[in-house]
Amino acid sequence: MSDAVAQLAVDFSLLSLLAVGGVITVLPEMHRTVVEVHGWMSGAEFAQLFALAQASPGPNILVVSLIGWKVAGLAGAAVATAAVCAPSCVLTYSVSRIWQRFRGAAWRKAVEDGLVPVTVGLMLAGGYLITLSADHSALAFAITAMTAAVALAPRIHPLWLLAAGGLLGLAGWV
Repeated sequence: MSDAVAQLAVDFSLLSLLAVGGVITVLPEMHRTVVEVHGWMSGAEFAQLFALAQASPGPNILVVSLIGWKVAGLAGAAVATAAVCAPSCVLTYSVSRIWQRFRGAAWRKAVEDGLVPVTVGLMLAGGYLITLSADHSALAFAITAMTAAVALAPRIHPLWLLAAGGLLGLAGWV
């Protein structure tokens, strides 16, 4: 096993255990590890892989496979994906068996309620990081901010926002 593949296994296994709410919540640390610590890719490349994973049908975890592929080809993709899935699956299974025993406990509700803002904060941090990596002009930042604000409106389908961004890019404004 190459050094990069082994490092992917170690780093992504650790991230797996911290991913409360999914892999998106550890995106800032994943970026730091992949871009700043190991230098396997630039911030812009990381943002492009994230965008590709989000545009593809399937789970958010696709970004991990793409990062692994970029770092070490097929072996990197397989190891990175397994490293993110296996530890959290084992932990979730183990904890869920215990968790069910305390169905009516007040502390269980408090823990669940306390994890909601943590998850939201981690997701916002990931969005902020991707914005900094992808947007390089005031207009791009403005479009991202406007898109985020409009996306919160419940009656607007996100594909309209994607189409509008694509048209702005096609027109050469971004």
